[in-house]
Amino acid sequence: MKYFPDSALVQLEFDKVQALLEEHCKTELGKEMAQELRLHTHIDYVKTALQQAHEYKQLTLLQEHFPNDYVLNLKSELRLLGIQGAVLSGEQVMQLRKLAESMGSIVRFFDHDRRVTYAGLFEVITHTQYEKKIILIIDEILDEAGMVRDNATPELSRIRMALFRKRNELRRAFDRSLSKLSKLGYLADTGEAFLNGRRVVAIYAENKRMVKGILHGESDTRRTAFVEPEETIELNNDVAALERDENRELYKILRTLTADLSKHSLLLNNYHIILGTYDFIRAKAKLALDMDANYPMLTPGAQLHLVDAYHPLLLLYNRRNAKPTIPINLTLDNNSHILVISGPNAGGKTVTMKTVGLIQLMLQSGLLVPVHPSSQIGIFRQLMIHIGDTQSLEFELSTYSSHLKNMKYFMENANGKTLFFIDELGSGSDPNLGGAFAEVIMEEMAKKHAYGIVTTHYLNLKVMANKVKGIINGAMGFDEENLSPMYKLIVGKPGSSYTFSIAQRIGLHPSLINRARNLVDEGHFQLDKLLNKAEQDLQKVEAKEKELQQLLRENERLKREYEVLSDKERKNQQFGMLKLQNKIKEDELAYLKDMERKMKQIVVEWKRSDDKQKVMKQAEALLFRKREKAINDKLEKKVQDKFQEVVGSNLEVGNMVKIKTNGQVGTLIEIRDKRGIVKLGNIPMNVPLADLILVKERPKEKESVK
Repeated sequence: MKYFPDSALVQLEFDKVQALLEEHCKTELGKEMAQELRLHTHIDYVKTALQQAHEYKQLTLLQEHFPNDYVLNLKSELRLLGIQGAVLSGEQVMQLRKLAESMGSIVRFFDHDRRVTYAGLFEVITHTQYEKKIILIIDEILDEAGMVRDNATPELSRIRMALFRKRNELRRAFDRSLSKLSKLGYLADTGEAFLNGRRVVAIYAENKRMVKGILHGESDTRRTAFVEPEETIELNNDVAALERDENRELYKILRTLTADLSKHSLLLNNYHIILGTYDFIRAKAKLALDMDANYPMLTPGAQLHLVDAYHPLLLLYNRRNAKPTIPINLTLDNNSHILVISGPNAGGKTVTMKTVGLIQLMLQSGLLVPVHPSSQIGIFRQLMIHIGDTQSLEFELSTYSSHLKNMKYFMENANGKTLFFIDELGSGSDPNLGGAFAEVIMEEMAKKHAYGIVTTHYLNLKVMANKVKGIINGAMGFDEENLSPMYKLIVGKPGSSYTFSIAQRIGLHPSLINRARNLVDEGHFQLDKLLNKAEQDLQKVEAKEKELQQLLRENERLKREYEVLSDKERKNQQFGMLKLQNKIKEDELAYLKDMERKMKQIVVEWKRSDDKQKVMKQAEALLFRKREKAINDKLEKKVQDKFQEVVGSNLEVGNMVKIKTNGQVGTLIEIRDKRGIVKLGNIPMNVPLADLILVKERPKEKESVK
């Protein structure tokens, strides 16, 4: 992406975003990638970069662990691996093992489902392969601590076995010498010591000539001498010789191991780059979480549709200071591609412009941006800005001369893929002449179909925006009562500068304000006043609309709650009815099965019994009970038609109750413990309270009057 001038990225504070990104990087390679962040115009590259950051962000939010734990900065080790004859230490080799182990964990992380879910992250490793042999080669030679194993070679095994035996022999000989010198009272210290790699004893200086051996030195106070006893000299020599043999063998083993690993140097370098890349992607995700950044919709053409867009740095600053940040919403498309923002100073015009510029830079560098995910952002090939005082001391140009020089570059190089920002167009010159040039510049940029934002106080540019195709007005909201900016962008109308309102509110003498008004063209003054009133009226309408929307939302919430409760009650009723129906069917089925069983038994009795009369009486009795049940059911229905159950009340003396077992209704005349006395006609009946149901007579329906 081309940008003008060279300081454009710094003016839009893109370098500060890079610094924040670099802080989140753990590896040197990740930090380098943050420092060298580039702006891209290829939509596929931008899409992949955004998708990778978005996927890592989702992993973090879902608290799913991605296995890039090790912070590995192995440039020097990998460089040595590529040099023929170089030898890596055991510790350096173990670092390479960690590199291969991390790569293995990442490869295993991407099972079939994750390759689909996190396709962007998986793409990082699609062009490499995981070689298990690297870890096997290392593990054959080195243990977990990075030490060469005893069985790495037969020669090393022999040397270390000899060393073990010789050191044991030396220790026993040394202990004998130590015991003997202790008895003689020559020892200044009973502990052993090593000097120049040799095992020595500490002797009082006055006794050093009494002990046979080699004098290796004295203490700083010259009160203690360090002597190698004669009995251990030969053994010390043998141990030293074996240690030299061991070091030579270790060097040979590590050289061979380094040579074996160098065959995979290209692969290991690739692993290192992949881990650095994942570290960089993780940093982008962390930064996105800091500033509530999202993955907007990308469009191949030049377009801007920002929903709830925040200036990233301002958002972080306000959050630290517990202040709110007002988002902006704007659209620049084929029909409206230049926005003219007017309004009072310190109202947020420049911040709005910088917000759009910084978001575009972040997006085209592959960073998630603080906008609503429904935002649509296109890809631009050029970015041009003119913000603040660009006076050039080097070329002895005034502010306005420098301004025109930049505008000349804009008009000559702008096209349909250009995004430009001009702060205070036409300022620095006579208002009438500067305003005329500003109109010409705006018309030319509109003809080039460039996309951009212009801030101004010139009334002629506000008027022009309603006439020239492709140019629209916008204003920064201002609270006239409190004389405070609202930092809210209102697209579609120009804004007042509130010059006289501000002067009046701060207490400037009315006569001075009137003199100033008389000096201003009446039409100019009336138009600014009209803009002022229109803006305040719009704010009142918006407040009313906000209140109405809140009432509508509350009404919708209550409606949903009512629907939920109604649905719940309907389901309860349906459930109760089904439950009752099922109970009736279960009772009928049980009765029929019982009847079938009994009838089969009667048939059997008929066949084997001589007393046929007796069997006939049994059948009649069974059938009679069936008729009795039908009669009871009929009575039960009559009771149900006349009485209805009362739910939720306790039984008391005098209540009308129904007996569950036979369906008869009577009056409860006495309660004894868990039983009750029910009067059925003139006959009292003792019934368990659990079998009683409280009822009352159903109200009689009134006959309709004809």
